[in-house]
Amino acid sequence: MTRDIIIKQINSCLKLVRTEYGLNQDKMAAILGISKKTLVESEKGRRELGWTEAVALASIFAGSRILKDALGEDFNEMISALALEDVRLDHPPTMGGKVWWREIRSVSGYRIQQNLISSHYRLLDDKDRRLVSSFNIKDIEDYLERL
Repeated sequence: MTRDIIIKQINSCLKLVRTEYGLNQDKMAAILGISKKTLVESEKGRRELGWTEAVALASIFAGSRILKDALGEDFNEMISALALEDVRLDHPPTMGGKVWWREIRSVSGYRIQQNLISSHYRLLDDKDRRLVSSFNIKDIEDYLERL
């Protein structure tokens, strides 16, 4: 999954999310911080949302059934993985992947998991803290080797 693919998917859901929440175009444009003209052009496919606009929509409407159906239940984690592709952060503990994750490999208390919806990977430590996430398993394995 890439930023461009996420933008396209979110853009294709824009009007549906707006109607899901019962918003008119003026209100939706104000919520997203864009002009009504920009919103209309995006809804009609004449213009795509930018990364920041797509992330804002996904963040503000994180409870949207439309977005969850299009991107998966954990779509905000997927967006974070893309936003932080080249950045390494210390993350708080996760729930350990009980629902949307499959275990790929376990080494010395570290676990590589893959998301069942988006197919992105993450590396958890022995306390279920996410150390790194990426769409490239090689990045995860390289990070694990450096530990």
